[in-house]
Amino acid sequence: MDTLTKEKRHFVMSQIKSSGTKPEAAVRSCLHRLGFRFRKNDRRLAGSPDIVFPRYYAVIFVNGCFWHGHDFCKKVRIPKTNTEYWTKKILRNKERDKEEIKTLLAQGFRVGVVWECSITGKNRGKKIAAIAESVALWLEEGYDQNYKEF
Repeated sequence: MDTLTKEKRHFVMSQIKSSGTKPEAAVRSCLHRLGFRFRKNDRRLAGSPDIVFPRYYAVIFVNGCFWHGHDFCKKVRIPKTNTEYWTKKILRNKERDKEEIKTLLAQGFRVGVVWECSITGKNRGKKIAAIAESVALWLEEGYDQNYKEF
């Protein structure tokens, strides 16, 4: 049973952002400090990647574990109300993500996915810096890896 009214639930869900999230901004900021220049949310590309590196022909998605159904992650827990809807929604999101990644790879891009669980929690700043270093290494030296999860 939902504890919120239909109107309140609608308002809460409408406040969830699809781009410009805090994890996304934190990763971008750290990469910028490392000297990387990029575009944000380029709508010309499949999936409108969160970070696009034209120089390296690479893109980064910063995915929330719940919304994108990160496998074996403790942040992914189907809500107890309306479970059928949420299960279908998350499965649709995962399928859409796979198709977008496949399209980008076919266009010659390298695709990286930063998962929310890898940059949140205790020592958040250190985790974000470590992920940014990994992304930097992948961008500059990982040309043999077309797809990588961080």
